[in-house]
Amino acid sequence: MTPASPATPPDRAPDSDSGSGDEGSDAADPTSDDAADLRAAFARAAFDVTPGPVPLAAVRRAGRARRRRRTTAFSALSVLAVATAVAAVVVLTPVRPAPPSSGPEPVAVPPTGAPSASAASSAPAVRTSQQPPPPPAPTPIKVVASGERVAAGKGWKVWLTKEGKHWTGPDGYENSRSVTDGNIDLGSPGVSHQSEGDAKGVFHSGVYYGTRTAGRVELRNAAGRTIVATLLELPGKPGWGVWYAHGGAKDGEMSPVLYDRSGARLAELPLIPAGDPGSGDQNP
Repeated sequence: MTPASPATPPDRAPDSDSGSGDEGSDAADPTSDDAADLRAAFARAAFDVTPGPVPLAAVRRAGRARRRRRTTAFSALSVLAVATAVAAVVVLTPVRPAPPSSGPEPVAVPPTGAPSASAASSAPAVRTSQQPPPPPAPTPIKVVASGERVAAGKGWKVWLTKEGKHWTGPDGYENSRSVTDGNIDLGSPGVSHQSEGDAKGVFHSGVYYGTRTAGRVELRNAAGRTIVATLLELPGKPGWGVWYAHGGAKDGEMSPVLYDRSGARLAELPLIPAGDPGSGDQNP
């Protein structure tokens, strides 16, 4: 038997291992020729690659989409800004009244043609400054029976007979004024006046005559005070009647005036003293 060869000692590496280690160190070195050849091969491979075409259509579409979005957003902001500005102007701007028209205002023209009878009757009467005021309404005449005593107020009583006027005062003293003794002309209008009184007041009375259309008898003093008398007549309109009225002691002179029913003055007497104690009598 052939004896076995002794084993290689473990602490000694074969020579081939040593050679391999030197090759690995040359390849790892960037300055070696192999590294340069490798870079050259990579460069040639890169130059041989042809790039694809640029996607211009897609780029344009994307750009237009971005512009539309920006335009829409800007338009919305612009509309909001304009609306805000308009609201501010409406709130802050004062309202000015319209200037007055320089021309004359239109005047309503009444329709032509004569007014109807109903419109004419309903229209109020227009009185100009030249027209005199209408006369007072006639005083109602009280018709009394012969000898009928009428209470004239303040204790005075008056009655009429065919002979004329009769009266009595608070003291009971009777007096009369005849219309048949020839002192009165019943053919023409006239008026007489009797007055009796004291410091408390004066009772005025008299006879009016010469007319069948007596309207009223008034007493007037110098200051312009007017007293309307009460009228009495007998039945049948004999053409004369009696008037009476109460006045104040301070009225002074009073003058009777006779009017007809149309307001025309028929007769009057001049002013006479009134208010003196006792009686006063004035005839035409």
